[in-house]
Formats: sequence, C-alpha cells, structure tokens
Amino acid sequence: MIERYCTDEMENLWSQENRFRTWLEVELAACRAWAEEGVIPEGALRNILDRADIDMERIRVIEDTVHHDMIAFVSSVAEKVGSDGRYIHLGLTSSDVIDTSTSLLLVRSIRLILNELEMLSGEILSMAARYRLTPCIGRTHGVHAEPISFGFKLLNWYEELCRDRDRLFAAMEVAGVGKISGAVGTYAHCPPMIEERVCDLLGLTRARVSTQILQRDRHAQVVCAVAILGSGLERIAQEIRHLQRTEVLEVLEPFSSGQKGSSAMPHKKNPVVCERICGMARLLRSYSLASLENIPLWHERDISHSSVERVIWPDAFNLCHYMLKKTREVVEGMTVLDEVMKRNLDLSKGLVFSQRVLLGLVEKGFSREDAYAIVQGAAMQCWDEDRPFLEVLEDDPRIADAFQEEELRSLFDIEYYLRFIDGIFERFPVKNLPCTKEKATRKERYE
Repeated sequence: MIERYCTDEMENLWSQENRFRTWLEVELAACRAWAEEGVIPEGALRNILDRADIDMERIRVIEDTVHHDMIAFVSSVAEKVGSDGRYIHLGLTSSDVIDTSTSLLLVRSIRLILNELEMLSGEILSMAARYRLTPCIGRTHGVHAEPISFGFKLLNWYEELCRDRDRLFAAMEVAGVGKISGAVGTYAHCPPMIEERVCDLLGLTRARVSTQILQRDRHAQVVCAVAILGSGLERIAQEIRHLQRTEVLEVLEPFSSGQKGSSAMPHKKNPVVCERICGMARLLRSYSLASLENIPLWHERDISHSSVERVIWPDAFNLCHYMLKKTREVVEGMTVLDEVMKRNLDLSKGLVFSQRVLLGLVEKGFSREDAYAIVQGAAMQCWDEDRPFLEVLEDDPRIADAFQEEELRSLFDIEYYLRFIDGIFERFPVKNLPCTKEKATRKERYE
C-alpha cells in the first residue's frame, strides 16, 4: 500500500519486520510445546527464549542466496541461538509457521478494524438521536419521494454498521485458527498434541483438518467481510456526496481553514474525502474477488495464492482502517444544513404528500384506480403549471366535494410522516451499542 493511504497501526502490524516477529511467536510456541514433551531440554529452551531474535539484514543476505524467506528466517534465528538452534522449526513445514502467524495477524487486524468501527458507530448513533426529528426529504431513484427525518437516515447507516460488526466477529472466529500438521496435514513429523499446545499458547483454535495450509475459504471470508464494510462506508460517503451537490446542499463534509477546493475555481468546496472513500471501496471489492480466486488450489496446496496474499492482506486492512478513520472525520465534522432540508421539502410544491391524498380519497369511498387517476392528474398539472399541489387539488370539484377545506389541508402535515420515528429509535440504545449474547461471546474470546 502506498504511504498516502496507510495508517500507522496497520502499517506496523503488516510490516516485514513484524511479519518475521509473528513467525518467531509461532516458532517459540512450538519450542515450548516440544519442551513440555521432553524433546527439547529445559536449558536449551531457556537459551532459545533468551537469544532468539530478528535480524532483518541477516535474513536479507541469506535470502539472496537461498531464495526462500522462511529458510532465511530460520537460519538467521538459529545463528543467534547457537547450537540449540537445531531445535527451531523442529518437525514443522513453512506453512505451519506462515499460516498460523497469518491467523494471528488477521485476528489482530480485525481487532483494529472493530475498534475504529465502534467509534464511528457510536458517533453516527449519537448524531442520529440528535437529528431524529429533523425533517428532510426521502428520495427514491434520486427523486423526491416522501418526508423522513435526517436522524432516521443516520440510524439506517448505524444498523448496517452493526451488521458489518457481526460479519467481522464471525470472520475473526473463522480466521482465528492455527495448524501445525506438516507437509500434507497428516502430522507425520509433528504429533497433534504439539499443534494443540501451540494453538493454545497463541490463543488460536486448532484446525480440525488441514493440508499443508489452512484452506483459503477462511481468508476469503475475512476479506469479503472487510469489502462489505467498505461498501457500506461507500454508501455513507456517496450519500454525503449527493447531499453536498449545489442543487441539494443539505450536508457538507468538513472543509478546513486554508483548504482549497480547486486550482482554478476559488469558490469550490468539493466532497473530496467522500470521493476518496468511494474509490477505495472499489479496490476492496477487487481484493475480495482475488481472495475468492485463492480458494481452489492444486491438491494439498500450490503457491499461486502466496503472491496474491502478500498484496491484498496488508492493502485491504490498511484501506479499510483508513476509510473508517476518514469516514469518522467526515461524520464528526460535517455541517448539517437543516434549514435547507426544510426548504428542499417544498421544492415539489407539496407533491410529496400525494400518497396521503390518494389514501384519503380511498377512505372517502373512491376506488383505488379512480383515486390514483385523480391524484396523478393533479400532480402532472402541478408539474406542468408550476403551481402548488394543494391549490390544484382545491380547484378539482371531485376533491372539493370529498373533503372539507381544513380536512384536505391536514393531509399536508409533515408530522404525520414522522409519528413513528421515536418508536423506531426505541429499538436502539442511544448511549450503548447493541451487543447480543453471541456477539459478546465472540468479543470476549478475542480480547
């Protein structure tokens, strides 16, 4: 990932040095397990634990000769340990270490994502409560439909982020497994008890069965969960982009002092952060496809997935983490122009109340077909003559005969459309995010 879109936390986690240090975690756990079985002498284990370390330059030098990063890593660590280095990587194959350490990296990455997601969700929920009764127009097909509240729109974002959290917890459970089962998964040179102990020491679940590798449907589930979250963030960003259009202008993303929107047009305030989020979501979705392509490998494994994963895992997590941070910055700092929202409600001159008039006529005894024809005709007249919808309706003798004047006007009350909003909000805690028993169990397991 280019430096511009990296976060410090993810960059450190997926750095080459930390990758080797995570390999070392697995190797040392294996040494502890062998020592508990009496295979590695206690003194040798102490020596290994005291002296084993990472030397990036030495690994590079060895790899230039052997062209195999795991061999270079093992050789470098063994050199530091001395004669007891012969116990390092005992009975293991490269993928035992690589895949088990990758599981640690994936779980730790998801934790970082979840922490950031929690903060964003909390901010959106708080803002939703603040604007729960602020009326604005609801749009379908990009066209004015019926009144809603701005808080109701935000509440919908929040609920989707809750589902994203569920998917991430589920993906973390699927990814949080290790395997120390050898070259084809049969434990030929390393018995199952070593695998069980290594996974226990690392806080992972042992895979019930594996080949030389952990099967890639696990990793695909992780990347797909991240990609779905990215698409949800794009949904938020795209909505803000639309609401910032000059013709709409209901919401503005933050615009800092000294910021410039255009090199040529000084008046511009462009939703550049939201546009960036939308572009990044496209990348995340492409990574989900690549991760799905990694599932079918030859026999007990081939290496076609490896080059893909070296790119998509750090990139996907960096992008997602960055997108979450930027989305939170946008939400926390965005300007909500509620007066413009009210003004926009009147743009169609009352046409947004057409369904209520339709139902009112049905209640008066009109057939639905006749009522629809009357209301639609009045609506088209409103469009064509640029007249208030209520005025057109009042001029229609069929409607005038059906309604008293105040009765017809009462059908144009925005509060009617918001009367169940508080009831919807009662389904959500405003201060504490909802957490089911299942989610709490998953969360406790990885914290």
